[in-house]
Amino acid sequence: MPAHMLPHRTPAQLLAIAHEGLAEAAKTGPDGLRYATAHLAALRTAAALIAARARPGASSRRARATSAWSLLVLVAPEFSEWAGYFALGASKRAAAEAGIPHVVSAREADDLLRAAEQFVTVAESSLGLSYQPPLAA
Repeated sequence: MPAHMLPHRTPAQLLAIAHEGLAEAAKTGPDGLRYATAHLAALRTAAALIAARARPGASSRRARATSAWSLLVLVAPEFSEWAGYFALGASKRAAAEAGIPHVVSAREADDLLRAAEQFVTVAESSLGLSYQPPLAA
């Protein structure tokens, strides 16, 4: 599907989806699924930063970017350490999503969830946004 046909979301919307993912991850029992869900929340946070910082007219370096994490480093270099950390976990996330058992330990899942929560907070601060959870009906 061409990119122009995909739904467009604002950085604030992407961060709200990331928060939903973090809440879901916190309630998820299986370690692999908790890890994968938290990693996806971090990925949505990276997408929010990219959406906010990227400028129209892709440069040749941007055209060569192979992942959201490498693109994040190009458009927001101050997030390089975060990008490196989460990029290292991408293969574990894919394995967990594929249902491969014992890919991550409970500690790895919990550590990644905490890191993703911190990443969302730092990203929101960088963008001058704050999360307002929806009111319960």
